Amino acid sequence: MLSWFAREKKVPGWFVVSVDSDSVHFAQGRFERSAKSPISAYGSERLADKQGLPKLANSMRLSRYACAALLRPGEYQLLLVDAPSVPREELKSAIRWKIKDMIDYHVDDATVDVLDIPPLEGGAARNHMMFAVSANNELIQAKIREFEEARIPLRVIDIPETAQRNIAALYESENRALGLVYFGEQSGLLTINFRAELYLARRLEVGLEQLAGGSPARESALERLAVEIQRTLDHFDRQFRALPVARVLIAPSRAGGIAQFLKARLGVEAQEIDLNDVLAFDGERPDAQTQWQLFHHFGAALRYEAKAL
Repeated sequence: MLSWFAREKKVPGWFVVSVDSDSVHFAQGRFERSAKSPISAYGSERLADKQGLPKLANSMRLSRYACAALLRPGEYQLLLVDAPSVPREELKSAIRWKIKDMIDYHVDDATVDVLDIPPLEGGAARNHMMFAVSANNELIQAKIREFEEARIPLRVIDIPETAQRNIAALYESENRALGLVYFGEQSGLLTINFRAELYLARRLEVGLEQLAGGSPARESALERLAVEIQRTLDHFDRQFRALPVARVLIAPSRAGGIAQFLKARLGVEAQEIDLNDVLAFDGERPDAQTQWQLFHHFGAALRYEAKAL
C-alpha cells in the first residue's frame, strides 16, 4: 500500500490540517506569483470519534497531496536570538546552545528549526537576528504518529506565524513593511513582514472575547490593544530605522471597527481585510467567520519554501 501511495501523482500545493479537541480543520491551496493563489478545498468537520482523521484522509484522498500539520499556540515557542557566526552546517547546533535556557524542557528533548531575518541593505552585521522555533520532541512525535495512523502523508509541520507571513505577503507594497493582526478568542498575533519575510512576531494579550460585539470590556481592551501595537511599532522602528511600516491589516473576525479605532488612536494606516480579494476560492466564497477560523490554514497552504520544524 505504501508503494501505491508513492506512485499516485501529487496535486500541486499543500493540504494543511489541524486537530483540536472536537474538530478537524483543513485547507488545500498553492501559491501563485502572477495571479490570485487558488484555494481548492477548505472546511471543518466535527470529530465524533478517533476515526475523524482517517475519514478525512479517505474522503479527500489525501495520498495525492503534500500535507502539513499546523501547530496551535502553546505547542511551540518562537524565540528571537542573535544570529551565531558559524558555518551553515553548524547553525542549528549553535542555535540549540543559545536557546537552552529559554525553553521549559531540556534542549536535548527539543525539535528546533531556524527562520532567518535577512539584514537590511546597509544594516550592521551585529544586528543580524534569527527566529528559533522549538517544540518538545514528544509533542512532535505524537503529531507524526497521529497522521501516520490516519495514513496522511505528513511532509512538514508549520506554525501560525509563518502562515500569517504568507497572507501578509499578498498585501505588501514595495520597500515598505506591513503589519498584520489576527485575533484568537483569548489573544492576538501581530506580525510584521518585509519582502515576504517575517521580521517580527508578537503575541498580544487581547482577544475576541474582549473585543467582539457589545462586550463590557471592549473599550478597555481596545485601549490595551492600541498600547501594545504602538509599543511594538516603536520597537520595530528602533530595530529597523530605514524600514517604515506602511500600514496595519486586521484579519477577518467577528470584531468590527478595530481598523477605524487604530487610525484614530494611533494615526496609523489600518485596514480590515477580506481574503476573497487576494485568494481564488473554488466554489463558495468563505464568509468572515470561515476566514477567521481557517485563516492560518489558508496561509500555510501558500507555503512556497521549506521552513519546517
